[in-house]
Amino acid sequence: MTPRALLDARLRSHRLTAPAATVVDAARHMLAVQSQDLLAGRWALGARTKGTPTLAAVDAAFARGDLVRAWTMRGTLHIIPARDLAWVLSVTAARQRQQAAGRNRDLGVDERMLTTASHALRPALRDGGCTRAEAFAILEGAGIDPRAQRGIHLLFALTIAGEICQGPIEPNDGGVGRDQRFMLVEEWVQESDAPADPLAELFVRYIDGHGPAGVADFAWWSGLTLTSARDAVERVRDRVSEIEEGLFAAPTVPRRSPKTADAFALPAFDEYYISYADRTTVCPPEHLAAVGPGKNGMVRPILVDRGRIVGTWAHADATRHSAPEMFGDGLDPDAVASALARFAEFIAG
Repeated sequence: MTPRALLDARLRSHRLTAPAATVVDAARHMLAVQSQDLLAGRWALGARTKGTPTLAAVDAAFARGDLVRAWTMRGTLHIIPARDLAWVLSVTAARQRQQAAGRNRDLGVDERMLTTASHALRPALRDGGCTRAEAFAILEGAGIDPRAQRGIHLLFALTIAGEICQGPIEPNDGGVGRDQRFMLVEEWVQESDAPADPLAELFVRYIDGHGPAGVADFAWWSGLTLTSARDAVERVRDRVSEIEEGLFAAPTVPRRSPKTADAFALPAFDEYYISYADRTTVCPPEHLAAVGPGKNGMVRPILVDRGRIVGTWAHADATRHSAPEMFGDGLDPDAVASALARFAEFIAG
C-alpha cells in the first residue's frame, strides 16, 4: 500500500472524507473517541458528521442517553455509544485496574473506601445524577477526602466497575457546557450489546474506525498487552483484511463523499493522530513535538490537509479560536479558513 493510499483509506475509515449521517452514527462507527477535553471530544464527532452538525446535537445525544463518557481504555476518558460501554469495559477494565493499582495504594483507595463511596453517591445518582464537584462534596460528607486526586480515582474505579458513567451535559447559563452529570449505569443505560467475543469485537471495531492499522497500534489504543492484541487478531482473521503483512483494514471502507473537503481542523487529542503507536504516517517526524504529547501531556488541535498534519490551532475558548500555526506554506489559506469556520458553525449551531 502506497503512503497516499494509506492516508486516503484512513481518512475514509475515520469518517473525515466519508462523513456519517449523524453524530451518533459517527460515534457508533468510531466506537470510542478520546475526550478528556469534553469540547474536543464533541467536536471530534462533529468533524465526522456530514452537513452542518452542531454542538447542540451532540449534547442532545448525551441527554437522550445515546452517548456517554467514561474511562474506557488507557485510564483516559472517551465518548462511547451507551450500548457499547459494558462490553468494552469487560475487555479493558482489568488492565486499567492493574495499571492504577499503585496510585490507588498511595491514595488509600481500597475496597472498603470504594464501597463507602458507592453507597454515599447512590442517592444523588438515582435523583438526577451529580456533577464532579457535587460528587466530591458527597464524598467529603462521607468522610473521604477527595483531594490529591483521590476523588477522581474513586470515580474512575466506580466507572470501570460498571457502576457509573457521565451522561447529560450540565447547562452553563447559555454558554458552552463543560461539565457532565454522573449517572448510575443500571438506570441510565437502557440497552447494552453483548458480542459473543468482546476482545475480537474490539479489534474489529478499532479497524473499522481507524484502519488500516497494525497490532501495535491496536495495543496502544486499547491499552491491552501485545499478547492480548495478537490474540485478538487470530480470532478475527475472517472479519478483517490483511492488506499487507501486519496491516489490517475493514473488508468494506466507507466511500468518499464528493462534497467533502481536503482540509480539516481537528480537536485536541483527535483519534486521527492519537490512536496509533506510530504517528509519523500522518505527521512529519520533525513536527511531532509541536503536536504532542508535550511535557504537560497535552496533544494540540491539528490542521490536516489530504491526510497529513500541516499545522496546529487552539480551541480552548469555544467562542473563538487562535490563529493557526502552520508547519509550512503548502496549505491554501482559504482552505484553512473554511476548516476553522466549520468549527465555529458547530459551536454556534
